[in-house]
Amino acid sequence: MSDLVLMMGMNGVIGSIGFVVFVFSYKYSIEMFSWIEQQTYGTRNYIMEKLELLFIKIKEDHITYILLALAFVPSSIFLIICFIFSKYLLGIVLASIFFVIGWKIPRPVVDHLYSKRIKAYQGQMVDGLTLLSNGIRAGMSIVQSIGMVVNEMPNPISQEFNIILQENKLGLTLEVCFENLAKRIPLQDNDMFVTSVNILNDTGGNLPETFDTIVEVIRERVRVQQKIDTYVAQGLVQGLVIYCMPYVLGFIFAADDPQKMINAASHPLGIALFVAAIILTNVGGFVIWKIVQIKI
Repeated sequence: MSDLVLMMGMNGVIGSIGFVVFVFSYKYSIEMFSWIEQQTYGTRNYIMEKLELLFIKIKEDHITYILLALAFVPSSIFLIICFIFSKYLLGIVLASIFFVIGWKIPRPVVDHLYSKRIKAYQGQMVDGLTLLSNGIRAGMSIVQSIGMVVNEMPNPISQEFNIILQENKLGLTLEVCFENLAKRIPLQDNDMFVTSVNILNDTGGNLPETFDTIVEVIRERVRVQQKIDTYVAQGLVQGLVIYCMPYVLGFIFAADDPQKMINAASHPLGIALFVAAIILTNVGGFVIWKIVQIKI
């Protein structure tokens, strides 16, 4: 490297590096700009769409300010603290880590809130469909029965069915309104409900009996899911115990004879074994976690 610098000179080396960076950037410019747009405007638009589905009204400018604050405020604080104590490299590393975490964390948060809403809707489907079935049996139309669900049931099913009524008042057909419901709530049970309603509205049929059948299917699915959740929880606890055992044993050995652990950690072979143990433990923990994830 020193010979290359002597031959080309520092300016030549910098110019060569700049040329390589320019060629790379030019070749992959479309992909780079697309990625940057996805990470900026794409993140903001994604969060806005999820918040609309959650019935949370926030202006786009406020979303932008929140994203910038989450990214820059924690990273700046750690950078300033580390620079005060002259830990420049540590400050740059921590600032970079917290910048990435602050920028990335809003998506998982809104996804978690959205999944909670879907689960809450799924838990209300049995009562909501039973209420629909009873209303139709009592002589009400399906629109009137939906209005009864809106008035009697709590959120989120009340909000979702109210959107159906509002869209229908604006001139959309019930078929389109129910299809929009299926898009907002991507559940297999909800798809089954929407498909049944649309088919029976076109061909004619006994809606109350169909709703009763769907209710029984949902109840059986919930019962099976609860059993699976129990088994998954048991497997996670057992896997967590197995995963933590090497770390607990290491702590016990360190507390019993610290000098041996220090000697092992200072020897290249000991360091290699520690690294291998940590890697294998994490691989084993990941494998256990994948095994206990049961999906139906």
